[in-house]
Amino acid sequence: MVIAGAGIRTFFAKRTFLGLLLVSWLPFMVRAVQIYLATNLTQARFLAPTAETFRQFLDQQQPFVFFMTVYVGAGLIANDRRANALQIYLSKPLTRTEYVVGKLIILMTFLLLVTWLPAIVLLIVQISFAGNFTFFRNNIFLFPAITVFSFVQVTMVATAMLALSSLSKSSRYVGILYAGIIFFTAAIYGAMLAITGNTRLSWLSLGANLTQVVDVIFRLKPRYATPWPVSLIVILGLVALSISVLERRVRGVEVVT
Repeated sequence: MVIAGAGIRTFFAKRTFLGLLLVSWLPFMVRAVQIYLATNLTQARFLAPTAETFRQFLDQQQPFVFFMTVYVGAGLIANDRRANALQIYLSKPLTRTEYVVGKLIILMTFLLLVTWLPAIVLLIVQISFAGNFTFFRNNIFLFPAITVFSFVQVTMVATAMLALSSLSKSSRYVGILYAGIIFFTAAIYGAMLAITGNTRLSWLSLGANLTQVVDVIFRLKPRYATPWPVSLIVILGLVALSISVLERRVRGVEVVT
């Protein structure tokens, strides 16, 4: 908790980070205005929110998730490796697990600030503007759906970035590597789609796997032909691989006094 608290305070003290955080909430403001107009103006009823509105909102947050992951996560372990601080951090009684979890909390906290929190606040805004719980009762699954989606996405992204950060001493290189993996997997799937003409190989794209699982969570028709359990297995496999990398790359050093 000390590592997590110190890391969170450090980023909140940076103006660039605060600017990124504020910009990431602009889609929330747009959606809030949309809900207000739909609630108060008869001619704007076509803007009335549905369950898919919240799914679309979370889709809109994906670019901010990417930039937040790179900005916050790339240097979490890489900077400690560059400064040779790992042997200090990981000296007993601080364990390797405590160190990794502390770093993970930092990144997950900020990612939830641009996914789960604005989506839940948007749901509260809808209830407030409507003045009743009709929409909420009719879409009672939205709260657990938003929560499950956010934590699945944040866990996948945060563990992957932390694993990459443990592989290098350069946060810039880690950021480029992360972006390369995201865009490369999407490009591979795009090429296979052009060749085969179907979406059965969407599991090759990390983003497509997340999309497939989330569509199921929000009770929407999956947009790819890949069975959603396959996409879920790929996501869980990535998390397991990331944990394995962290287990190998983050090692403690006993200090004898």
